[in-house]
Amino acid sequence: MHVLLDIGTRSMYTVNKLISALILLLLSFSLIAQERHGYAVHFIHGEGDVDGIKLAYQYHAKEFLPEDWQHLDLFFESSVNFWRYGDNNNHDRNFVLAVTPVFRYPFSQINGRPLSVEFGIGAALLDDTEFAGKDVSTHYQFEDRLGLVYSLGKANIALRYMHYSNAGFKKPNPGLDFLSLSYSSYF
Repeated sequence: MHVLLDIGTRSMYTVNKLISALILLLLSFSLIAQERHGYAVHFIHGEGDVDGIKLAYQYHAKEFLPEDWQHLDLFFESSVNFWRYGDNNNHDRNFVLAVTPVFRYPFSQINGRPLSVEFGIGAALLDDTEFAGKDVSTHYQFEDRLGLVYSLGKANIALRYMHYSNAGFKKPNPGLDFLSLSYSSYF
């Protein structure tokens, strides 16, 4: 995807360090044979001409839930996001770090496999406060998500609505909206 190849020179060193750290982290967790650690790749499309990719590490933490809530899945997702707006000759890009606790609840089955709804509210750090023709006013944003997740066994596919905004702490606060198609799996 051209989003990864065109993030700009001002962030290239930081991005390379973060990607190297993420790969090292993913490799080290892959040595642990538990279904607590996972990864996700989100393909993102936003308002107008915004496209992106989100690479995430997921830690599934059922032990934090009360006994009565064991039917839920709780995981924490840490991610690196690359967003791009516009065409090849005239474009804008943004680099985003995010951490979000997510609850997933199975509500039905299709072909004997769970279909779940998920929701979460987390924190995000945007590299640029001016993106896609909008002034979002703060580098710190909330990452909200609502999605449908279909289980494939040790993997999942999901369709999500994602919203980034500063919750009105500073004006303007137009927010950024995305649809995400993702694949996730346990290590």
